[in-house]
Amino acid sequence: MPDDDLQADMYELADWLFGAAGYAWYEVSNWARVDGTGAPDPRHRSRHNAAYWTGEDWWGVGPGAHSHVGGVRWWNARHPAAYAERVLAGLSPAVGREVLAPATRHLERVLLETRIREGLSTAVLSPDARTAVAGLIADGLVDPAAALRGRVELTIRGRLLADDVVRRLT
Repeated sequence: MPDDDLQADMYELADWLFGAAGYAWYEVSNWARVDGTGAPDPRHRSRHNAAYWTGEDWWGVGPGAHSHVGGVRWWNARHPAAYAERVLAGLSPAVGREVLAPATRHLERVLLETRIREGLSTAVLSPDARTAVAGLIADGLVDPAAALRGRVELTIRGRLLADDVVRRLT
């Protein structure tokens, strides 16, 4: 694996090249062609992934697929033969499930929504986490204008250090 600095350099280069080609980031690791305003065109974003990033419900089908509905997450048998065996026996292919506790749901919301271009509403943060936003701005990780609008939106540096941002907000 390349070292962290080389990976960061390659990410910044990719972001620049995508921008020069008419694409803009909409999720830390995804870019889409821009619309007339210069924003990522919603028609060119992955609708599938959007459900994950925004905490919506989704239903996974097939071996190893995961689903999430109403705060319950479950997963199917991974191996195709085990999956087929369960289905042919008239059983659910699901082999595990968990009910997400409020604290887990909050952590996941912060983790996922900070990674999308629209960011995370500061209204969902604890008072301590809202205070931490000032330090994230000072460190160049969060866009200051967005923070004034009540959003935590990552800068390019923030995208590179998104895990650190999440740790400081939770």
